[in-house]
Amino acid sequence: MNDISMSTTPRWRYRVVHETSYRYQSPVTLSHQLLHLTPRQTAFQTTEAHQITVDVPLDEFVENVDYFGNPTRRFVTTQAHRNLLVRAESTLILGARPQLGQLRATPPWESLRDSLQLVQQSRSPILHEACRYLYESPHVRWNSALERFASTSFLPRRPLLEAAFDLTRRIFTEFEFDNSATTISTPLEKVFELRKGVCQDFAQLMIGCLRSLGLPARYVSGYLLTHPPAGQARMIGADASHAWVSVYCPVLGWTDFDPTNGCLVQKEHMSLGWGRDFSDVTPMRGVVLGGGEQQLQVNVTVTPLLASNSTSVA
Repeated sequence: MNDISMSTTPRWRYRVVHETSYRYQSPVTLSHQLLHLTPRQTAFQTTEAHQITVDVPLDEFVENVDYFGNPTRRFVTTQAHRNLLVRAESTLILGARPQLGQLRATPPWESLRDSLQLVQQSRSPILHEACRYLYESPHVRWNSALERFASTSFLPRRPLLEAAFDLTRRIFTEFEFDNSATTISTPLEKVFELRKGVCQDFAQLMIGCLRSLGLPARYVSGYLLTHPPAGQARMIGADASHAWVSVYCPVLGWTDFDPTNGCLVQKEHMSLGWGRDFSDVTPMRGVVLGGGEQQLQVNVTVTPLLASNSTSVA
């Protein structure tokens, strides 16, 4: 006689609407855009529904996958226009992620560093894939200051993810969120000097710290559920794109940390895609012919839907 056990795994559902609109001073006669607006399917995230709409006639609209495995869309329009609206709408189901109590059970951080130094002798495709996120990238450069800062958390023989969480908390505590302090092009060294920035800066700062120690870390682009003040309704369009960090661990796999909020990523972070830094997963970028001066507006709305549970039989 077989034993049958029922287990219920929690699930959380969200609807995400991401609108990007441009207003141009003069007509645009050609627009060629690459979109990273399609959520990834992961062990912790399933896409229930997804669509992207563009409010001008298109000559091409092509689906593809980039070097890092992120789904992309590319479109071209030669229809003259002064306004452009791109709307991405998704319904996502999130599952449970690793918990804080599991972080101590991970191996010493030096063991991963040392195994990656011998990766050429390894046949592990997982380790080879992790090495994509081990080296410098356009927005993340190594320097001794980052290594010294990281070393305070990465003490000898400390469990890898326990140390990563400590670094997450230190960035949250020691750096100030200030959306006027930096721009997309602000160097990492300047962010470290100012001790100010936004989620993109803090994610790339943490990645720079980890890579300076010989540990792979990737930049994750996505969304975060925000909470309105008590007694106030959730505002449409008041959310924003978010960024955080994923650290490779041989035991738990890629594990996500949010240095902007000082937390281990759980049930309120929705992933779009990942790469070496911001430049690999820009939500929308491209070239236009004409247009003159332009005004950009981005509105994101994350709405919790009815939670569900899945039941499995073992």
